[in-house]
Amino acid sequence: MDWDSMRDHLWAGWLGLSILLGAAELVSLDLVLAMLAVGALAGMVSAALGAAVVLQVLIAAGASVAMLAFVRPSLIAKLHSGPELRLGHGKLVGQQGTVTVRITGLQTGQIKLAGEIWTAAPYDEHDTIEPGAVVEVFEIRGATAYVHPMPTLDSGESL
Repeated sequence: MDWDSMRDHLWAGWLGLSILLGAAELVSLDLVLAMLAVGALAGMVSAALGAAVVLQVLIAAGASVAMLAFVRPSLIAKLHSGPELRLGHGKLVGQQGTVTVRITGLQTGQIKLAGEIWTAAPYDEHDTIEPGAVVEVFEIRGATAYVHPMPTLDSGESL
């Protein structure tokens, strides 16, 4: 096999290297080998276009460094900042409900929250909250929601 024949098929070597790096990435899962595989694909494209071997290596290295510097950090940040998973009653904190039975500091009442009736107490024990008022859940302790009334604008008040 002569050098000219190998030079005509260097794109296949770059493709093989890219596939090998991609397969190794499936084991490592750190996104470094995937960035190098993209660089090898850039080398493959330059080889297919007939670039000199030195230029192919420079293009592959440049693409790999660019991917590692610019693409990988944003991918890592996106993967590490997945959705917040709040489970159980914790997901009700911060939601709004409607008072169905009067709530005072001395007597618990009830609210309709997320389609269910909950026992409720005022977060501030000095508050009295009448039925129909919209409240925000500040805390859930056991089966009791501790709530605070949401501010409302009456038609007679001015801002």
